[in-house]
Amino acid sequence: MRSLFFLAFLAISQQICAEGSASSAQMSTQTAIPPAFKEPFSGEALIQLVIGLLVVVVIIFVLSWVVKRFSGISPLTKNMRVVGVLPLSAREKAVLVKVGQQHLLLGVAPGRVSRLHAFEAGDIEESSDKKADSFSHRLADVMKQRRASSEHKAGGEDE
Repeated sequence: MRSLFFLAFLAISQQICAEGSASSAQMSTQTAIPPAFKEPFSGEALIQLVIGLLVVVVIIFVLSWVVKRFSGISPLTKNMRVVGVLPLSAREKAVLVKVGQQHLLLGVAPGRVSRLHAFEAGDIEESSDKKADSFSHRLADVMKQRRASSEHKAGGEDE
């Protein structure tokens, strides 16, 4: 019984292959015209490339915005900020961090962060004068010092 099915399958497959080769021979004699060649650096191809790249970039920006907006993760730094940093060596520093109403003094070294001290609320006074710590104020102080030292050097050479 198996051999009968196998022989029937073999006969049918040979017949299908013979019909397929005959039809492909007919098509090759009828269509001897080669397909049209498109220039890869034509204006149309370049415009298509640029539009495709722009679509991909827009999709990336939209997906990043969606992930930020709807991820449900609230920013962790909402009630946490760095108050001050003191470099102790080239690779180690002490960092004062305010978390809520508490201040933490952290020791930061490569591969390690350790809590050195926890200050109670009210132990550390925060300066309300933001202008005193601003970059422009510090830059003005440095420029005044340089100007004063250059005037002092110029005055010392005249004597």
